[in-house]
Amino acid sequence: MQKNLFFPDGIGFHSYAAVGGCEEGRGPVGRGFDLIDDTDRFGAGTWEKAESEICRLSLNLALKKGKIDAGQISILAAGDLENQCVASAYGLAPFNIPYLGLYGACSTLTEGLIAVSCHLAAAGGDEGLFGAVVTSSHNAAAERQFRTPLEYGAQRTPSAQWTATAGGAFLLRPSHGKARITAVMPGRIRDGEVTDGANMGAAMAPAAADSILSYFEKCGENPEDYDLILTGDLGRVGSDLLREILDEKYAGKKHALSDRHDDCGLNLYDFDLQDVHAGGSGCGCSAAVLAAKFLPAVERGEIRRMLLLSTGALMSPSSIQQKLPILGIAPLVRIEYRA
Repeated sequence: MQKNLFFPDGIGFHSYAAVGGCEEGRGPVGRGFDLIDDTDRFGAGTWEKAESEICRLSLNLALKKGKIDAGQISILAAGDLENQCVASAYGLAPFNIPYLGLYGACSTLTEGLIAVSCHLAAAGGDEGLFGAVVTSSHNAAAERQFRTPLEYGAQRTPSAQWTATAGGAFLLRPSHGKARITAVMPGRIRDGEVTDGANMGAAMAPAAADSILSYFEKCGENPEDYDLILTGDLGRVGSDLLREILDEKYAGKKHALSDRHDDCGLNLYDFDLQDVHAGGSGCGCSAAVLAAKFLPAVERGEIRRMLLLSTGALMSPSSIQQKLPILGIAPLVRIEYRA
C-alpha cells in the first residue's frame, strides 16, 4: 500500500551545493552553481572518473558551506547513472561515511531525500544528527553507456533529452533551516509503454501523474494548495504529456496544475541558445536545479510550499537492446518554508 509519511517539525536542508559542466554553466541557472568546470573533465582522465569528481566536489562544497566535517554525517545516500553506481562509490569512498548506494535512475535525488529523512526521523529527530544525499550524472559517460559515444556524432531525435553534466549534495538536519521536508511518499513503478530510449519523458510522465494524483487523494489536498509542483526531468515531451493525463483525469474540473507545474529539465538549459532538444535529464539534473534555483527561493520565502518529484526511467543498456518497455518511477517529497 502506498503510504505518505509526515514529519511535523520537518527535516531541514542544512546546506547544499551544485556542481556543473560547461553547458550547465551557460544555462539560465548557471549563476546559482557553486562550481562550474568549462572542460567537463573536473581534472580527471576519463568521463567516468570526472563524474566521481562531481560527487566528491559537491559533497565537499556542501560540507564547507554547512561548516561541518564528514565525521558528523551519520548516513550518506548517493547514486548515479553509471553501472552499479560506481561514480558515487569511487567519488565518496574517501569520506568514510556510512553509505547507502541507491539506484532510481533520474529519480535518485528524491529517493535519497526520502531514505535519509526517514533515517533521521527514526533516530528520534535529534538536531545534532546530519545526513547527506548526493547525486550526479555526466553527459559523455551516459552517452557511452546507454547510446553511442560522442565521437560517433550520432543524430538525436527531437524527443531526446540532454543528460546533465552536473551533481548536487544536500546536508539534512532535523528541525533545522528555513527549507524543510515535511512529507514524503515513495512512488510506484509504472509502465509508460514506451520502448524508445530517446523518449524518456513520455515513459516517465505516467509515473509522475500517478504520484501526484495519489498524493492529493491521500492528503485531501489540491494543486491550489501549493506554490510549485516540480518534476525532475520530464522535459518538453513528458511535461506536455503529464498535463494531458491530469487534464483528462480531472475531466474538465478546475485545477491549477498547469499554472503551478515546472520541470527541472526545462530550467537547466536555454532552449534558444543550446541544442538540448527536449530538455535536460540525468541524476544531476534535478539535484543541480533544486540547489541552484528552487531551494534558495524557498529559503527567501518566495516559495512557501512545493512538491518535488524527481522522475526516473528505470532502464539499462540490455533492456533497451531487448526492446523492453521503459518503466517509470516518481518518488515525492514536500518542501515547506519555515521562518
